[in-house]
Amino acid sequence: MKLETASVRTPAGDFRLAGHEKGLCVAGFSESWPRLVEDLSNRFGEVTFEKGRDVFGAVAALNRYLEGDLDALDEIAVDTGGTPFQQKVWQALREIPAGRTWSYRDLAKKIGNPAATRAVGAANGRNPVSVVVPCHRVVAADGSLWGYGGGLERKRWLLQHERAILV
Repeated sequence: MKLETASVRTPAGDFRLAGHEKGLCVAGFSESWPRLVEDLSNRFGEVTFEKGRDVFGAVAALNRYLEGDLDALDEIAVDTGGTPFQQKVWQALREIPAGRTWSYRDLAKKIGNPAATRAVGAANGRNPVSVVVPCHRVVAADGSLWGYGGGLERKRWLLQHERAILV
């Protein structure tokens, strides 16, 4: 499988993206890239990357997001793969508006399985398309920041950028 790839410098760190004509398959900060590539290989078999400029509009949308158009990421098509349960969680994540947060419990209720908070947390942690599928918008039930693969400082930066938290 050949994927188009690009990188974007953000205030939170270098961000990498890869996708094909069906959508963005992976997106994440540079240090998560080796795990994301391994996941792609498990999903597609042999993967090759071709440097692109805009990965099907995702780079332009990410830049608009960084400039303050917080809804710009909503238009990006994604091809996440995953189990049916994971796909349900990841789709629900895309329903969390910029500037808002949900708890893991809220997310479990949204997918119709209120007892599945741990499973929802696990699926959230395996999100292959970070930021675009906004797993950073999920917080602990008490509103505290919890569990972000890119680190809590990055999660805080993203939520401050979206004006979901002020401090």
